[in-house]
Amino acid sequence: MTIRPHTFRNLIIAILLVAVGATGGYRYAQTGTLLGMSRPDWLPVPKSTVTNTATPTNRVGQVDFSTFWEVWNLLEANYLEPDKVQAAAMVDGAIGGMTSAIGDPYTMYLPPEDNQRRAEDLAGAFYGVGIELGYVDQVLAVVTPLNGSPADKAGVKAGDLILHVKDESKKLDSDTTGWSLDEAVNHIRGAKGTKVTLTLFRKDNGQQPFEVSIERGEIVVPSVELEFVEHQGKRVAHLRLSQFGERTNAEWDKAVTEIANQRTSIAGVVLDLRNNPGGFFDGAIYTASEFISSGTIVSQKGKASSQDFPAKGKGRLTDIPVEVLVNKGSASSSEILAGALKDRKGAKLIGEKTFGKGTVQDRLELSNGGGLHVTIARFLLPKGEWIHDTGIPVDIEVQDNADTPEDEVLNKAIETL
Repeated sequence: MTIRPHTFRNLIIAILLVAVGATGGYRYAQTGTLLGMSRPDWLPVPKSTVTNTATPTNRVGQVDFSTFWEVWNLLEANYLEPDKVQAAAMVDGAIGGMTSAIGDPYTMYLPPEDNQRRAEDLAGAFYGVGIELGYVDQVLAVVTPLNGSPADKAGVKAGDLILHVKDESKKLDSDTTGWSLDEAVNHIRGAKGTKVTLTLFRKDNGQQPFEVSIERGEIVVPSVELEFVEHQGKRVAHLRLSQFGERTNAEWDKAVTEIANQRTSIAGVVLDLRNNPGGFFDGAIYTASEFISSGTIVSQKGKASSQDFPAKGKGRLTDIPVEVLVNKGSASSSEILAGALKDRKGAKLIGEKTFGKGTVQDRLELSNGGGLHVTIARFLLPKGEWIHDTGIPVDIEVQDNADTPEDEVLNKAIETL
């Protein structure tokens, strides 16, 4: 994701309440654009009968809404289960269909619940139980509880199968059979202080399922992680950046300060952008500017204008060698950062070719609590390349072997420094 003024496992994993979702690029919402906007005179109001439907006019020509209301009325009159004909859901679906008709997967409508979840993702904090979810033999399972989280304190362990979820506040009492990860996240997440009861199965627990009641609390997921590692006699700073969110710059500053304090004892920095789906556009420029003191980091070409974005950070790591780890999960803002370091600093990209998402979206808040993401520009790397749908090729191709305890991609980068 790219937003401007916006472990490596083979399992399918989602952190509860933090699912970045589709890779996308956003800049900060210009809420005044849509909030409180008056109803356009061409927008039709619901009609009780099709015969009374007028044909409105918008700025691009004639739009006949009669078929829309014809279908609406026919569904209300004839559908077998009337309780499933819910007006709010139908409106959300219609708006979603309108945005998807453009054919751009990054221009989308998010209903209020999904929009709130996306905001929590970017904030890096949310209310939940704090577990990573995956599947074991197609059964919903705990990959790991986050350290110190409510689930961890309640005794939930990695490998526990989640068979049933009960939440009185949501009137939920259901087996997890057939649940997608999104469904599981939505069901297990909830407000601070509320409780959810999980029925778990643990192989070493006498083969009997058991219940654990967990009170939800605030979960903070860092987007920047730093460790100093050694390989073949070299000590390096392994700097992992998992997304560009609201907390990233502050976390980044803290990590960079620690690296700068130890610059005489390290051979360089390995910047790890694997599985980083993106985030704020400005975040990519900010982080790149620690390695690049001046000049263009990225360019943007919009509908009516173009703009170059120069380095604007503190440049504290300009004299330290850096290599960059990427894979097919590295997208958007992480591609801006990787591409800038490759083009401007000569950093080697190691791992697998990146995802290839080269557009920027406005993230707009709607009056109903929903959100609208609108593609407003393409971004170009410093040498002028547009990497949309193609990705950035790596200089050294390496794949991590999940069957070994070693991180082969990281080791290769250390050897290369």
